[in-house]
Amino acid sequence: MENIYRLFDLFDKYVNIYPEKGMLYAKKNGLWTPYVSTQVKEVAYQLAATFLRLGLSGKDMTPENQDKIAVISNNRPEWIITDFATQITGAVLVPIYPSITEMEWQYILNEAQISILFISDKAIYKKIEKIKDQVPTLKHIYSFDEIEGVAHWTELLQTPTESEIKQIEHIKTTVKPEHLATIIYTSGTTGNPKGVMLSHHNIVSNVKSCMECFNFCNSDENALSFLPLNHIFERTVMYIYICKGISVYFAEGMETIGPNLREVKPVVFTTVPRLLEKVYEKIDAKGSELQGMKRKIFDWAVSIAMQFEIGKKKSLSYNIQLAIADFLVFKKWREAIGGKIKAIVTGSAACQVKLLRLFTAAQIIVMEGYGLTETSPVISVNRFQEANRMFGTVGTIIKDIEVKLGEDGEIICKGPNVMMGYYKHDELTNEVIKDGWFYTGDIGVLLDQKFLKITDRKKEIFKISGGKYVAPLPIENKMKESPYIEQIMVVGQNEKFAGALVVPAKDKIKDYFSQLGVRIDNNVDIANDKDVLKLIRKELDTYNKLFSAHEQVKKFQLVPSEWTIEGGELTATMKLKRKKIMEKYGVLVEKIYQ
Repeated sequence: MENIYRLFDLFDKYVNIYPEKGMLYAKKNGLWTPYVSTQVKEVAYQLAATFLRLGLSGKDMTPENQDKIAVISNNRPEWIITDFATQITGAVLVPIYPSITEMEWQYILNEAQISILFISDKAIYKKIEKIKDQVPTLKHIYSFDEIEGVAHWTELLQTPTESEIKQIEHIKTTVKPEHLATIIYTSGTTGNPKGVMLSHHNIVSNVKSCMECFNFCNSDENALSFLPLNHIFERTVMYIYICKGISVYFAEGMETIGPNLREVKPVVFTTVPRLLEKVYEKIDAKGSELQGMKRKIFDWAVSIAMQFEIGKKKSLSYNIQLAIADFLVFKKWREAIGGKIKAIVTGSAACQVKLLRLFTAAQIIVMEGYGLTETSPVISVNRFQEANRMFGTVGTIIKDIEVKLGEDGEIICKGPNVMMGYYKHDELTNEVIKDGWFYTGDIGVLLDQKFLKITDRKKEIFKISGGKYVAPLPIENKMKESPYIEQIMVVGQNEKFAGALVVPAKDKIKDYFSQLGVRIDNNVDIANDKDVLKLIRKELDTYNKLFSAHEQVKKFQLVPSEWTIEGGELTATMKLKRKKIMEKYGVLVEKIYQ
């Protein structure tokens, strides 16, 4: 990691060590097509030279004056090429989530004063068309896909002159580690998006601190990328892959992750708990289809996995049973995700301990970590090695970062990974950074003086009318372990008791009643079906026993449809937008307390 101080130093290292290696892969005409590292560099330089011709650069390298280039796109090689091309001109990349609203796009494009925008496809262009006239600074739009009436990004790819190459090389020497590299807008659960300013040093330091966590993968192995690169989690891990010399394959889409995993055979990929839950739901659904002895074997294997503990000596009898379960069942799970997977890295929200047990017992290590966009992002992570993993925690603090807990349990951190601040919002920056310490807004505890455990979001804790506090997150995470509860939000601020809005897992509920000989018609309103309500009540009561009386969900209402990013109920990182859900389902909440 010597001589790596700016993000493009990672890129240069890859090209120097692996000049003819397939660095990035994308599916074209049904075949995985490699982008060799020297080719990636060549195209990045062509694009950078055009940026300079268009007058885009770092100017005086102050955050206000550096030119901003925006990308609204799915993960693909062009995304990474645009990123590096922007960096080597001293300009700033502003990645924007494709899934957020047009109004949020408009806000970001205007605040960052974007002059050039790259988009991936026609669907995004249709939305951009509606707002582009409301963004006076926006001069150019280029697409990665061929779209009629839109300039294709290859129009910008012209061979740079010798003097332009010299100019780019000179600019690279003037870019300092402390200079702004990117502005990432967090969708947030309330209010307008906030632009998190991250310097080269912020992200590079985090990459360096995380390298030891990725000592299980090597340069001759593959990774699959599908979490949005707009998210600093996926982007930082992408830089780690580049630093490790790994070949990165970009999934065709969220719906093709399964087949892509089997084709690429990665050793690692990143995900969020919600997607991990969906992976297991598919495994469980296949198990439910089995009949007779095969079904019994599947259920027995799952029961063995549910007894798995980290760091505890297992009996000979248990190890023999686990080995049999592995041979008969778990081996097939691994084959379903490529057969070579060593670890899945997850973050953004709490992962169900049930899933951690199941996957770990199946020899699929889940490295659950924690961090924020403002911390570039990693603060702690469960390591690949068993001694540094603990179920129900987000692992140990990574090197070069200090963490302390406030009087109320708030996690506070300091280190080279802490952001420069919020773009154009010093007042918001001053609320969260005090004396160099970043106040995360998350509540946590340290277990064994080593493992960090998140217990709740400070802003999400509420008080019921009796004066007692309710922390909704641990309750929700536990309740979601029920196979019949798809999503849940605990409510009750200033009310007499805690209640909940519940999204029922319709397919699992239909399977349950089918086994009892009861058929639920597709046209039946599950949210108001008496038998379904009884089932959910029984599930809630099972988990209620694990909580204090004032934390128990006394009453609930079923929500007829799943909460989604597109529906506005989830952030781009799949966290609940509580305020939005309260507004949208206010009538149901009122029913709880009538």
